[in-house]
Amino acid sequence: MSRNDHGKSTVQAEIDIRIARIDQLFETFDPSPFRERDLDPAATAFIVDWARELNRSIPIELHLHVRYAGPEQEAPEEVVSAIQGYFQRRADAATREIRELFRTGRIYLLVGLLILLLSLGGAEAVIYLFGNRPSVTLLAESLIILGWVANWKPLEIFLYDWWPIRRDARLFRRLAAARVTVQG
Repeated sequence: MSRNDHGKSTVQAEIDIRIARIDQLFETFDPSPFRERDLDPAATAFIVDWARELNRSIPIELHLHVRYAGPEQEAPEEVVSAIQGYFQRRADAATREIRELFRTGRIYLLVGLLILLLSLGGAEAVIYLFGNRPSVTLLAESLIILGWVANWKPLEIFLYDWWPIRRDARLFRRLAAARVTVQG
């Protein structure tokens, strides 16, 4: 809980990070300009894990407590922009991943339905051609099972696989919109 400019209390989900230098937050091997650099994987994991624990209906505030001043601390707006830009890129990537997953799911579904139709037709043909003996019935039932199994993956995609990606995209958007402060 904190207070706004008018003295009224406001509820915020706060994440406090204590570091020696700002550059500890960023990937050291990333040659991109500072504003476009990726966050360090350990820093990202820390922030994301904490953000997952916070109430989803409350805006996030990220407070960086920096022990030693450096050139980045002289321009905290660059740090804020870099952090928010990183999480926006992650949100955009997750959104693209969902679109690609659904595209793949549609292709798998078409293939699965085709295999289901062929296996149902094959089961009917086997029984028609060879009668209703136990071994023929076993073969026909096996073809039907094959048809349904061929649809397992598309059903998994459309029913379950996209939820975690969507959850991550929402979380990354919240983090991209977070208020970031840099304090010495």
